[in-house]
Amino acid sequence: MSLIERSFRERIILVGVTVPPETTEETEAHLDELALLVDTAGADVVGRVMQRRDAPDPATYIGKGKAEELREESLALDSDTTVFDNDLSPAQQRNLEKVLGRTAISRTEVILDIFAQNARTPEGRAQVELAQLRHRLPRLRGRGTQLSRQAGASGVGGGGGAGGARIGGRGPGETKLEIDRRRLLARMNRLERDLKELSKTRRTQRKSRARSGIRTASIVGYTNAGKSTLLNRLTDAGVLVEDRLFATLDPRVRRLQLAGGESMLLSDTVGFIRKLPHQLVEAFKSTLEVVAESDLLVHVVDASSADPDGQIAAVREVLEEIDAGGVPELLVFNKIDVTTDGPRLVEAHPGSVAVSAVTGEGIEHLLEVVGDRLRSMSTVVELVVPYERGDVLAALHRDGEVLVESHEDTGTRVRARLDDAPRNRFAEWVCQ
Repeated sequence: MSLIERSFRERIILVGVTVPPETTEETEAHLDELALLVDTAGADVVGRVMQRRDAPDPATYIGKGKAEELREESLALDSDTTVFDNDLSPAQQRNLEKVLGRTAISRTEVILDIFAQNARTPEGRAQVELAQLRHRLPRLRGRGTQLSRQAGASGVGGGGGAGGARIGGRGPGETKLEIDRRRLLARMNRLERDLKELSKTRRTQRKSRARSGIRTASIVGYTNAGKSTLLNRLTDAGVLVEDRLFATLDPRVRRLQLAGGESMLLSDTVGFIRKLPHQLVEAFKSTLEVVAESDLLVHVVDASSADPDGQIAAVREVLEEIDAGGVPELLVFNKIDVTTDGPRLVEAHPGSVAVSAVTGEGIEHLLEVVGDRLRSMSTVVELVVPYERGDVLAALHRDGEVLVESHEDTGTRVRARLDDAPRNRFAEWVCQ
């Protein structure tokens, strides 16, 4: 069962607290985004509350007086749940719920809820469930009944009273809270084992691709920037595209033919967002390994966004967290069919390109730039291939980019661009 019920549209009050160095304008923009998240999760925003503080209140984050005001506002608007843009500690969450008389959750829980709705594959569902359990575990205290129900819905086991006797653990007097905690830990361990096995399979597949010498690129970007639309435009992948946050959770890999005739592999990835829960990043690390091991990141940015630079910074922050900060990056400003900001953004970010994944504008230029960037990572070598080794010449055309080809007495002289792996295979014919 998700944190935001689906039997009706819950009424939500959003709360944003501005703590320096953040500005009020930034808090408002974050609440706008939080409102989109809440709508995606299937609930309605009926009110907003903002506050400026020098530091969060340790007990309730917003302070006792503001908590009382929020309670009155919740009663007046008949709200069901209060959603904070800021992360709440387990103690703050419990204290707020006592004052408000209703559920208080954070942006993190809304994002986890959306991920739970959108996960389609067994791996995706396991990753989301693991993230949810990691978030819930420290919140068990004082919320045993509710968390037991949620854990049961996640496959962790339902209510249950005290178990049989066991010295030092399940003996007489063991509380229901202890049983719930033990069940959650057992389920988490099982999910972690399953995901490690899947990660091994992925790693084997990537090693096989690496041996083939084919270049790889990953499409990354802020959620709803148009990554899946771009993948469809480039590869005719037929991926389902929805105008909603986090519509893509499960990665897809497609082959792409570049203008120079060479092939590459292009991966689509989950969208990132500001304050992406650490639990999700950890749970999805096996999936996101493909990003860190790519030759190039195609970083898609919504050019029509009110704050494209803020979204770029948020994506780069997550890339650092998954050890992909050092991978070469190509900024692609998408959606120029609905904004005139494309030229300005490209000028502000030298080396970037502007496209419309919907109309196809700028796509040919993008392919040229991607090809140039990938080719620049290869080394140009000169080889002489004997005439009787036509198979070697064919392999050079297949595995590299032949720049110049001429015929001499001893064989065919070839100047070609080769990656490390193919270059080693052709070492016998390389001119010293």
